Amino acid sequence: MMNTRGKSDGPVVPGKSPNKAEEPAAEAMKGRGLAKGNSLERNALRTQSRDSVPSALERVRQVARADRKQRFTALLHHIYDVERLRAAYLSIKRQAAAGVDGETWEQYGEELEENLRDLSQRLKRGAYRARPVRRVYIPKVGKPGELRPLGVPALEDKIVQRAMVEVLNAIYETDFLGFSYGFRPKRSPHQALDALAVGLTVRKVNWVLDADIRRFYDTLNHGWLVKFVEHRVADRRVVRLIQKWLKAGVLEEGQRIQSEVGTVQGGSISPLLSNLYLHYVFDLWAQRWRQKQAHGDMILVRFADDFVAGFEHRHEAERFLAELRERFAKFAVELHADKTRIVEFGRFAERDRRNRGEGKPETFNFLGFTHSCAKTRRGGFTVLRQTMRQRWQAKLRELKVVLRQRMHTPIPEQGAYLRSVLLGHIHYYGVPLNGPALGAYRMAVGYLWRTVLRRRSQGNHLPWHRMERLITRWLPPARVCHPYPLMRLHVITRGGSRMR
Repeated sequence: MMNTRGKSDGPVVPGKSPNKAEEPAAEAMKGRGLAKGNSLERNALRTQSRDSVPSALERVRQVARADRKQRFTALLHHIYDVERLRAAYLSIKRQAAAGVDGETWEQYGEELEENLRDLSQRLKRGAYRARPVRRVYIPKVGKPGELRPLGVPALEDKIVQRAMVEVLNAIYETDFLGFSYGFRPKRSPHQALDALAVGLTVRKVNWVLDADIRRFYDTLNHGWLVKFVEHRVADRRVVRLIQKWLKAGVLEEGQRIQSEVGTVQGGSISPLLSNLYLHYVFDLWAQRWRQKQAHGDMILVRFADDFVAGFEHRHEAERFLAELRERFAKFAVELHADKTRIVEFGRFAERDRRNRGEGKPETFNFLGFTHSCAKTRRGGFTVLRQTMRQRWQAKLRELKVVLRQRMHTPIPEQGAYLRSVLLGHIHYYGVPLNGPALGAYRMAVGYLWRTVLRRRSQGNHLPWHRMERLITRWLPPARVCHPYPLMRLHVITRGGSRMR
């Protein structure tokens, strides 16, 4: 395959306590003192390119953990390392959609070593150019008729972004706080859900701030983001790479659109940049607020741009929300006025509301689950987590469309497809106490399948006893596959807190 890629001619951040999260398996570098006269990078660390790939990033991580104010001046050689670029290429899904260049994973791999060496050299001499991101729209979950913009970067941009994420993670994973869970190594949505459930159960939480950031990825300020990156990264070549991706813009209907704000969802670098932005704008501020201003118990859990805060006292929840709005306004972040609210929630919520003549405690949604107050068999307080009704209904609508498209395919093929869909649903939503919702979803899929099968021909009535056999044969039984939150969280943290 001929290689046609372009070539060139020629705010003060407060301190924090160490993160108690487990460390990622890292690789990394060796440092030496900064050359005399480099005043802009007085406290920076310079790396040496002769180190091996694993040992280099491991030393980056060690130095980053030892000195929270250390700035790194030589990181680019870790990114253009051919071995790291190869690993990044192999981590990309083979069937992933192509970007604006139309190049697929298979096409690039036909001359992989030559392509990677060429990419490495262009990165090294500054000839690498970021391409615009191809924009596509996907339906929003739980919001019929609404579409979410999604970016599809070019293949080489994906490779370089994944390599950079690995390098920057060696630094920032030592900085990010324990209550941040989104898109981080060895962390998952269920760990965030477990931390929230345990915090609501064992801590003195009576009020929950259910917050929603308005169009965060579309309004992220490039200027502030670059300043936040430069708190740790003094290598101007790495900063320029990030700026290239931010300024590349999107290609929509043949027209290139550029903006001074926002980061495209879909790129490998976007989750890290959004975490970095909220680390400085929200996490460090909220941690300091909890340590110095909160007099009662307070918990925090954040997954990407979704976060929940729990408070012992209502006046502290209201003060936190008011000051948070002011804090966000300084950094061009806005809370959604209609979706941000303070909810009475906790072990005493039902009793207190009953004494005031009010109804049941309100619920709130987080990571696809509706959280509500409930009691155990012994009468103790627990958090009931059930599949969000909007997610439940949205998935059924999607299935209805797909099944109609596959109406005349053989039943075993339809059954295998539905089995995979149901298994994915169970593996995510199969948390304790959510068994009834899982069973109801399974039966709803069975009824939907029967409706489609009966339309294959006019004389096909498909009696229910035959449909039951198909359901038993192809649809896996609903089952809880996740442990209770306190059990898993205790194993992961070994008794430590992941909300601190």
